[in-house]
Amino acid sequence: MHRPTWPMLTELERSQWLSRDDLRDYQTIRLNGLLQTALAHSPWHAARLAQAGLVDTVRAGAFLLNDLSRLPTMNKRDARDNVEQLVWRGVPGGAFQYTTGGSSGEPLIFYFGRARQAADAGGRLRARRWWGVNPGDREVYLWGAPVELNKTDRVKALRDRLVNQLLLNAFEMSPARMDDYLTAIQDWNPKAIYGYASSLALLAAHAESGGIKPRLPALRVVSTTGEPLFPHQRELIERLFGVPVSVEYGARDAGLMALESPDGELLQMSETHLIEVLDDAGNPVEEGEAVITSLVSEAQPFIRYRTGDVVRRSGRADPGGRGLDVLDAVVGRQTDFIVAADGRIMHALAVIYVLRAIPGVGQFKLIQHTVYRMEVQVVPDERWNEAAREAVIQGLRARLGPALKIDLKLLDAIAPEASGKHRYVVSHVSLNGALAQAVA
Repeated sequence: MHRPTWPMLTELERSQWLSRDDLRDYQTIRLNGLLQTALAHSPWHAARLAQAGLVDTVRAGAFLLNDLSRLPTMNKRDARDNVEQLVWRGVPGGAFQYTTGGSSGEPLIFYFGRARQAADAGGRLRARRWWGVNPGDREVYLWGAPVELNKTDRVKALRDRLVNQLLLNAFEMSPARMDDYLTAIQDWNPKAIYGYASSLALLAAHAESGGIKPRLPALRVVSTTGEPLFPHQRELIERLFGVPVSVEYGARDAGLMALESPDGELLQMSETHLIEVLDDAGNPVEEGEAVITSLVSEAQPFIRYRTGDVVRRSGRADPGGRGLDVLDAVVGRQTDFIVAADGRIMHALAVIYVLRAIPGVGQFKLIQHTVYRMEVQVVPDERWNEAAREAVIQGLRARLGPALKIDLKLLDAIAPEASGKHRYVVSHVSLNGALAQAVA
């Protein structure tokens, strides 16, 4: 696939054992390279470096980690509105368009290159090795998949089987389908299971409610991603599968940022990401917003990028002896489940994906009142038109059924919850019985 994944894995295996000081030197060199690329190929960043009086410092390769605070932060709107002034289409290996999942309510179209792809893949492979899982070992992915498989999807499914990966659709989790998934997982006997935290907890709750206990002698770890993992969900998953759970923290725009080790520490991808924890005013705090600088984002640099995630930093060192930084916890981001009229239970991303792909949808919030009625709040941008309205209605009905009544409201802004938190998919439809404990 023309990605330098294996050289990246080799490098990450070496660099994780650097001392803290040597790792800071490593980061400084990578940061200077990123800023020089941004200065040469991203006019938006070049202007900000000039305004901060840092152009000569960057050109000399003398930019220090502490100098980052002299640059203003950027947010999702900056990245979205200035994409043509940010992207370097001539980046070696090519620039590839991608779209965020939209769980923040504001989908983002951005570009990444081969280095970012290799960093994500290499970082995940390195972390798997911490758990005794090697490249090519059998894995199960409980992950998002389209409602219907087209030709490209079938090719991907074949490719997954060739590399020992079994994909199960997290958007289709009716009780009967989950029974099939449990059988498929047992037959596959993987070394690792990977998926959305809430979907894995839902599967575990369903299994326990039915008295199902899969036999998985090869299994070493279950890795959760996509949202915070609550303690009762961890207990539920570990109880069912009989192995530890490892949390993964990442985002489509920001990349893979931290992974949990067998010692229970959430280790940062320090070689590829600088993570600042800041309050609303931009001051460093122990718990606050994760502001990242991706050192592998040459195609479209993310420099001091506000992720919208709330994290808590840790002053601890890795007990395993690595020089990687440690996060105490990822506090933010949570998605709900959506229940279709026919009883199917879907991960919220199943409907988020509909909204995020429609031009004209600036921000959104979906509120499921009943299985037959959904309120859709949209803050439109300049591309909004009747075709966009129809695409929203037809897209949601394709997911949830043709009888779905949709109350679409165009707003100037979407208010936060009474708690001050922003929830972008809210379902008032209760899950039945033991399944409710998985997402309480």
